[in-house]
Amino acid sequence: MELLSPIEQLCEELKLPVVAQEYNNLSIIASQENWKYSQFLEELLRQEYNEKMSRSKNILTKMAGFPAIKTIEQFDYSFTIGVNRKQIEELASLAFVKRYENIIFLGQPGVGKTHLAIALAYKAVLHRYKVRFTTITELIADANKAKRDKKYDSFLKIIVSPSILIIDEIGYFNMSKEDANHFFQIISARYEKGSTILTSNLVFSQWAQIFGGDKIVTTAILDRVLHHSHVINIQGDSYRLKEKRESNINSDIYKFGAKSSTKIVEKIQVV
Repeated sequence: MELLSPIEQLCEELKLPVVAQEYNNLSIIASQENWKYSQFLEELLRQEYNEKMSRSKNILTKMAGFPAIKTIEQFDYSFTIGVNRKQIEELASLAFVKRYENIIFLGQPGVGKTHLAIALAYKAVLHRYKVRFTTITELIADANKAKRDKKYDSFLKIIVSPSILIIDEIGYFNMSKEDANHFFQIISARYEKGSTILTSNLVFSQWAQIFGGDKIVTTAILDRVLHHSHVINIQGDSYRLKEKRESNINSDIYKFGAKSSTKIVEKIQVV
């Protein structure tokens, strides 16, 4: 068994694997280029830091559970109506995360809601924020399982922990009243403690049908979701059906007649 040098032993104790691996080679370069001691130390520590940041980002990306990696640069602003480039760039500054603000993307399937949700969250991951992606179906299933297993309090603590929680595909199925109550508990637990990004194919006046027809619960959910929020209504055809549209196949049923982007801070009445 090869004995470690004193430097390698210290690096092992201090958990500095890159320093242990690179100090010898870097010391040769430093000697050849006549570096100052401080320059040598700075470069050695920088390499350790960069490696730790890379590992951290990889771990956070894996923990986020993104179905795919999407970036803001990949988004096609020319294809949709209602997505303001300046607003998205402002959101990409991640100031909304520090202020615990929510983002709600509305629009028919295929217009880019999930793309933008993931892109903003992935930008947050690159800045070492903890993020979690889930669909509404998966989230409610997890809540029901936690309830059955008598681990509901632990479940809510886990839900609160990410700086950003993405809840995708709200409106694709209607919930029971019990499921709606789970969703209310989740939103309440995160209220002013973390940012939540929601995507939905339904405008807010239709949300009561999602939550078991319970207008009181729906209003309570919207009250918390929309306070300190950015609402982005995306209009247009499904991007995934772009080729069909270009082939003169009618895709009008995929258009979403919502108003353009706006920031919402007031309560909304459920009718």
